Amino acid sequence: QVRLVESGGGSVKAGGSLRLSCAASGVTDCMGWFRQAPGKEREGIAAMHRSMGRTYYADSVKGRFTISLDNGKSTLFLQMNSLKPEDTAMYYCAAGGMCYPSRPLVGADFRHWGQGTQVTVSS
Repeated sequence: QVRLVESGGGSVKAGGSLRLSCAASGVTDCMGWFRQAPGKEREGIAAMHRSMGRTYYADSVKGRFTISLDNGKSTLFLQMNSLKPEDTAMYYCAAGGMCYPSRPLVGADFRHWGQGTQVTVSS
């Protein structure tokens, strides 16, 4: 079992930036970030296949968000720039995924989940 603890969420104005961190008790080959806004389905937004060096992004965040991993500290990051009110959601770190190239952001493929950190973007 991989334990994941997110941090770094908060409130920011549109156009601002936040960096989310996910401290992991162990690193798996495929890790990612998901989010869920009230009344909406969970959305996969970024994933990383560590050994293949590949990253994947949802169209909604491409060019604004960056996923990265500090191997030495077993910490996954999500740098979020140019934030928009529609980015408001609970953000979750996930590990143990498959990162299939055709479907890298499917939540059901990830085995381990954190408790989430709230991000609120005001206009």
